[in-house]
Amino acid sequence: MLIGYMRVSKADGSQLLDLQRDALLEAGIDSDRIYDDSASGRNDDRPGLTSCLKALREGDTLVVWKLDRLGRNLKHLVKLVEDFAKEGIGLRVLNGSGASIDTTRPEGKLAFTIFAALAEFERDLIIERTNAGLKAARARGRKGGRPRKMTASKIRMAMAAMADKNTRPKDIADELGITTTTLYEYVNGDGSPKSSAVIILDEK
Repeated sequence: MLIGYMRVSKADGSQLLDLQRDALLEAGIDSDRIYDDSASGRNDDRPGLTSCLKALREGDTLVVWKLDRLGRNLKHLVKLVEDFAKEGIGLRVLNGSGASIDTTRPEGKLAFTIFAALAEFERDLIIERTNAGLKAARARGRKGGRPRKMTASKIRMAMAAMADKNTRPKDIADELGITTTTLYEYVNGDGSPKSSAVIILDEK
């Protein structure tokens, strides 16, 4: 069974789904098997796509007008197709740079294998550059990573305050300029330090 999915980036009526719908109908998809969204590709909240993915069954093929209508990015696309392969679901792209992709055919699988290889190459390149940057920073006496939300002095204040049963955790967090979630990442309810706090305290 063929199932279609289409998407436009804006929900204000300035973009229409007509072109994509016509292409999907011409590809042989029944109108009641076409799902749609009006949201940015980077938006995780896409109810149409969620319903579409739930409707897919083994032996079905998902058809999209262009590849960028489906995934948030290359990594997301690769993950989707890997999941489709495990479930026996195909993917067919009608137009654009991904028009050679039809994972129900050998040549289409090859095209997507190239896309997946490029995604892996991009990921490895980012990791390599990040590691090189951290190494250079360490050579200059700087440590990489985000600044810590909790210092040794903040931890000691939090421990003392949490040991007082009359003090509310939210008030402690507000006073320290952190969230209650962060507070509990470092200090237990009885004021004792957690392992993440012990590491910082041992550095001093």
